[in-house]
Amino acid sequence: MCGFTGIAWLDPRRAPERALLSRMAGTIAHRGPDDEGIEIRAPFGVGFRRLSIIDLAGGHQPIFDESGDIAVVCNGEIYDFEELRAGLEARGHRFRTGSDVECIVHLYEEHGERCAEHLTGMFAFAVFDWRDARRPKLLLGRDRIGIKPLFVAHTPEAIVFASEPKAILESGLVPRRLRATALLDYLVQGYTSGPRSAWEGIDRVEPGTTLAWTAGEAPRIRRYWDLPTDGLRAPATQDEILEWLDRVVRDHLLSDVPLGAFLSGGVDSNAVVDSMARLRGAQHGGRAERSIAEGLVLCSVGFREAEFDELDLARASAAAFGAKHHTEVLAPDPALALDVLPWFYDEPLADPSTVPTFLVSTMAREHVTVALTGDGGDEVFAGYRRYVFDVAENRVRARLGAGGQRLLALAGRVYPKLDWAPRVLRAKHTLLNFGADPARAYFQSLTQLPREAALAVLAPELARALAEHDPFDAFAEHYARPRNVDPLYRAQYADFRTFLPDQILVKGDRASMANSLEVRPPLLDHRFVERFANLPAAEKVRGGRGKHAFREALRGRVRSEVLDGRKRGFDIPLRAWLAGPLAGVVKDALNELPEAWFDRAALLERLAQHQSGMRDHSHLLWSLLVLERWRQRHRAADTLA
Repeated sequence: MCGFTGIAWLDPRRAPERALLSRMAGTIAHRGPDDEGIEIRAPFGVGFRRLSIIDLAGGHQPIFDESGDIAVVCNGEIYDFEELRAGLEARGHRFRTGSDVECIVHLYEEHGERCAEHLTGMFAFAVFDWRDARRPKLLLGRDRIGIKPLFVAHTPEAIVFASEPKAILESGLVPRRLRATALLDYLVQGYTSGPRSAWEGIDRVEPGTTLAWTAGEAPRIRRYWDLPTDGLRAPATQDEILEWLDRVVRDHLLSDVPLGAFLSGGVDSNAVVDSMARLRGAQHGGRAERSIAEGLVLCSVGFREAEFDELDLARASAAAFGAKHHTEVLAPDPALALDVLPWFYDEPLADPSTVPTFLVSTMAREHVTVALTGDGGDEVFAGYRRYVFDVAENRVRARLGAGGQRLLALAGRVYPKLDWAPRVLRAKHTLLNFGADPARAYFQSLTQLPREAALAVLAPELARALAEHDPFDAFAEHYARPRNVDPLYRAQYADFRTFLPDQILVKGDRASMANSLEVRPPLLDHRFVERFANLPAAEKVRGGRGKHAFREALRGRVRSEVLDGRKRGFDIPLRAWLAGPLAGVVKDALNELPEAWFDRAALLERLAQHQSGMRDHSHLLWSLLVLERWRQRHRAADTLA
């Protein structure tokens, strides 16, 4: 696990300055505290920070091919590198290190821009090719799911790239300015998604794509992988699910440093740890099994608030697994969210669970360098409650017909919001969803603020400029892409293209790498995703619960208290914070936000409504507070692009 940043001057004779590359790499030193490498050879310059995981002594990057004319830097892990290496050596390639990354440079020799198709793992890489000095080439690639980040900026002089936007901004070649459309996206969704980052001029290399550039030509973006988009898979047997689970977990155990896992009271982390325990008990273990031969190391956190706490369930599971279990009861600190985290999150992210995610990573790093997680189980097997509601709503729509849907939509528009009332009386959202088309209804379940409510707090001139922009439009394109499938898989597919890589995986990557901890999600192995994500809806949602096929396969392996327990959040007491220690801080932040962005009177009105108990504006106020601290930390301009 590492981080890298670099510059490719459009003039092939120009070389980047070492001091500049060093400053850029210094902004992401937390991603790799063990080693630094800088390579300069016109027109390329790259700065690299390494967190040593495999081949501790010999894995210094960049790594070159036999001729010295092709080099690679990579952030991540290639899980099938031993098989790849054996095949490459049989075809005459000579290896100089034991690093998994060296496979990439030799695969590039054989397959060029298609080399990423042959990798299994989580990765973001840059390949530099000087074989033709007059036409040097650059290839950027990102893993299929988007587990590892990669950003790129195209300027009149150069292509600038990095694991995190802050390194690109440090180059001075890109303005520190937020996009206006990104501001609206953030207020509605709590994050920004798609090929464009929140920063003007900085793009994401999207999951499953490569960007190739040859001097004198325009960059070419190519998608080399996508989730299945045509039809559903046949139902899976329980044995097949378990065989695949054990296979991907085993592949994720390769490590030359201490390795453990996060354990909660949830199904997914228990499934991963159960596989680890079974592999540890294997009679003839290989390199993967040796990484846990000394015992399972598990890390869990609890909360003082009972509604969030799963520590008792985690303790019982850890005891059943016979593991070394490290636990800690968290007391989330608002100062952490507002003073520390904005540096690591280069784009504003309003998810309050960034705080406990950071804290559990801090605790885990005291015991291990690599931690497996259960991330991805909810996306693959439809575990979120919103998937269950989506299935139910689609059934109701089918029975209502067009006339019934219009009637309920009208009722939803006139029904009061009633934030203060018991949940049974807060029916506005449900009525609106019944009357909406399936894509719009599902998108509304993902949002933290309706678009109209977001526009209402923006400065009037900005709101008018954004009148034609709707964050739903990009989501709808993804939702519509799969064919011959049920609405549930459309929702899952859209999540895999937006919510998962741009929110869930960003949260985990930045929080863990801020602590120089590598996290690995076996359930997001692309082979596992390809087999199980597009199972029929009845295999995933049944009896008012998600993950049906996965739960049933795990019976007898994972404790019934876990399989049948209710899903808890990994969150913080947001309303209590805003009413208590952050009450004054919020008002100060609202007054500091640029007037070109927001209608200050509208913001203060929402704050007064919240403090009086009339309305619950927790998510809006938290988003604004995070935004202002982020703006200050990254010195974002007051003007928008």
